[in-house]
This record gives sequence, C-alpha cells and structure tokens, in this order.
Amino acid sequence: METTAGRLLVAGVPLGNPGDATGRLRDALASADVIAAEDTRRLRRLVRDLEVTTRGRVVSYFEGNEQRRTPELADALVGGATVLLVTDAGMPSVSDPGFRLVAAAVEREVPVTVLPGPSAVTTALALSGLPCDRFCFEGFPPRKAGERRSAFAALAPERRTLVFFEAPHRIAASLADLAEAFGPDRPAALCRELTKKHEETRRGSLGELAEWASAGLLGEITLVVAGAPAHSGGAADPAELARAVADGEASGLTRKDAIAVIAKANDLPKRQVFDAVVGAKPR
Repeated sequence: METTAGRLLVAGVPLGNPGDATGRLRDALASADVIAAEDTRRLRRLVRDLEVTTRGRVVSYFEGNEQRRTPELADALVGGATVLLVTDAGMPSVSDPGFRLVAAAVEREVPVTVLPGPSAVTTALALSGLPCDRFCFEGFPPRKAGERRSAFAALAPERRTLVFFEAPHRIAASLADLAEAFGPDRPAALCRELTKKHEETRRGSLGELAEWASAGLLGEITLVVAGAPAHSGGAADPAELARAVADGEASGLTRKDAIAVIAKANDLPKRQVFDAVVGAKPR
C-alpha cells in the first residue's frame, strides 16, 4: 500500500520537571501540524514552561475518545500531516493512550518515529535499589479488591522485579494486598511525585510500606517490588508447596491454576506440586 504520508512522532514528555524536555521534543512541539495531547491544558502549561510556540492544531486524545479519534488522526497522517502524540507525562502507549494510533499508522504504512524521553517505569527502577536487569511492568492493578488479590496471587512467584502504577487513594489497599500475597518481608520501593518538588522514594518491606501508606498519600505513585527469591529445583519442601497453593486458592485462583503457578515459579513438574497438595491433606 503506497501512501504520501506524513509521519507520526511519539514523544516522551517530562514527568514533572520541564528541564527534562529534550531538544527534539521542543522542535516537534513547534513544528508539528497536529498535536494529539492526553490533556490539552497540561500541554499548554508545558509549552508555556518551555517557551515554545506551537503552530499546529491541538486535539485531545485520551482514554475516553481514543477509539473515536484514531481514524481522524490516521487520515491526517495519510494525507501528509506530521502528528505529534504526547501524554500528560512520560511515554505514550505505556499505560497511557497511544497504542491504537501507532497501530493504525503501522497498518497504513505511515512512518512512526519515537522521540525518547522520561519514563516513570525506568526512573523508578533506577531509584529503587532493586535488581533491574530483568523486570516486568504490570501497569495499574485491578480496582476491585477480589480481582486485585487474585492478580497479586498469580504474580507472587514472579522472579523478575515488578513495577506497578497506582492511584493515591488505592495505594494503601494495594500494598496491604501485596504484603499478604507476596509476604510482608518482600523488599519494595515506593516512588512518589517523580522529578517534582515533593519527590519522595520510600524503601522497605511491603509490610513496612503498607503500614506507612495507611495514613494516606498524595501524588502520582510508581511502586517497584522485588521478584520472588529463586528456589533450587527438586529440593522444594512439599509442605511449603502445599501452603503456597493454599495461599493462591485463598486469593481467588482455582487449585489447578495455583498448582500451575507454583510449579512454574519453582521449576517443578506440576505433578510434584499436585502430590505435595494431596500429601498435605489430613488423613
């Protein structure tokens, strides 16, 4: 499919401190034909702080209108426009609007360029003091308590460092649920208001962080949690395996799913974990 397309610029914007803006971002803000912004008010504040004058059309592009507005922006790209995609903070598509527009541009063979910039995920990882060589990003945990506990139970055996976003009014409950699913002694770091005036990183165990957060927190929060400690292959204690499966079931997993999760986490055959569960039953 041949096009006379423009191009899509996917740009990381400062998390809070305007000084983190790159020269490429400044140039793109000044020259783009269309700027698709998650929050147009925040965009105006950013260009004011950067002392940049925009010449392009500014449109809102957020979760509520992303599906409806994507075809319009895709048509503009195919028609030759340069479209700049920005979110409130950090990199578009990473738990923010953007994926649909990138996919639409790729489908129409429109060139896509990323202007690298700040990311709350990698910033928090670097601050955490936890291993960063392997990690997984889980975004926002489920809002409903039962779904959240089930999700955490499934993640408890994950050995990679985990990164979550969470809203301030839910962080205390999420930390309490994490402490229950992962154990209160699992190391973690809570990063709040990254790069802003009141930036704070609190490191400790999940139990300690849950107690600290119970009084209430404000601001944007990124949570980094250490992965599960490795176990040696066949030496796993059957009683520990049975308890881990029981914990998974208590958190909402089916027995079959809990056995599969624990087996994978311990590099064991599912049959061995199943036998441990059967052997733990009262006779």
